[in-house]
Amino acid sequence: MSSFENFKTSLWSKVKFFNTIHNNKILEKILITGSAGFIGFHLSRRLLSEGFEVVGLDNLNDYYDVNLKNARNGILHEYDKYRFYHIELANKNEVVEVFDKECPSHVVHLAAQAGVRYSLINPNAYISANIVAFTNILESSRAQQIEHLVYASSSSVYGANTKVPFSTSDNVDHPISLYATSKKANELMAHTYSVNFKLPTTGLRFFTVYGPYGRPDMALFLFTKAIIEGKPIDVFNNGDMKRDFTYIDDIVEGVVRTMKKIPKPDNNWNARDPNPASSFAPYKIYNIGNNAPVELMDFIEAIESEIGKKAQINYMPIQKGDVPITFADVEDFYNDIDFKPSTNIKDGVKSFISWYRKFYKD
Repeated sequence: MSSFENFKTSLWSKVKFFNTIHNNKILEKILITGSAGFIGFHLSRRLLSEGFEVVGLDNLNDYYDVNLKNARNGILHEYDKYRFYHIELANKNEVVEVFDKECPSHVVHLAAQAGVRYSLINPNAYISANIVAFTNILESSRAQQIEHLVYASSSSVYGANTKVPFSTSDNVDHPISLYATSKKANELMAHTYSVNFKLPTTGLRFFTVYGPYGRPDMALFLFTKAIIEGKPIDVFNNGDMKRDFTYIDDIVEGVVRTMKKIPKPDNNWNARDPNPASSFAPYKIYNIGNNAPVELMDFIEAIESEIGKKAQINYMPIQKGDVPITFADVEDFYNDIDFKPSTNIKDGVKSFISWYRKFYKD
């Protein structure tokens, strides 16, 4: 090998070493909103277990059992590198104070007022928690020059769309719930900050996330509890529904990989034929789903099989805000992030019910 080739090899090794150090440095402190929530808890625990510093924010509201949120938060407090702030994200001063004090490098915004049906009866909660709060996160991220803001969107944004699988290149201008509207608004707000302030943002449209420590208002939790207790379950649209159920570990893996993939302006973006999922700014939207819709009745059968008990079923018409099918096109996510969720329903349901029995001492 020539002396010049030796020089190039040495230089390249130093460059790779610098990049490794740099990447570790910028991921040292991560601020996660909704850290006591379902996804936020699992993401925080994953990052803490890998040695990262996590700053958790949550208002611990009573939309569902606060004891479950406190249990999650208690587990996170077992890690030395976890710091928690009990604040309202809609309160600008409180958010600014935490950002100024902690100076995080990355932000993962998962906090939100969840629930499609609840948005029909309490719309103001969604404006405050999903719109005002996100504005505060964007402003503080801009002021702190955050390396990358990753935030939770939702499959609900596809609304009245009937073409499946749902693609991020599809138009999503016809939401059918205020929850979905607030998530679409988040995507538009993020784009504005990516354009005007060069803030790199990535929105992740989650598809029916389930698993241990899951939300009590979700189907798996409701069905499991009712079947174990011998109570009937309400099955909407007479059971004619499909969901792209995505296991929590797959979601977390996807989020972690996305954090490291800072979006860049798309040089191929065409203003005459715009792709909603990318931009001339550092902005990106992805689906994270299992890419394999499951019939609701097959989902219920999986729960029955694991519990060892048949469900008593009340068949009901479809509810306002609901859609009969969700189905994620994850090709872009797979190509860019190099990951595709793959946990099957049988294994995922088994893991959840095992946790449920232990947690509730059934």
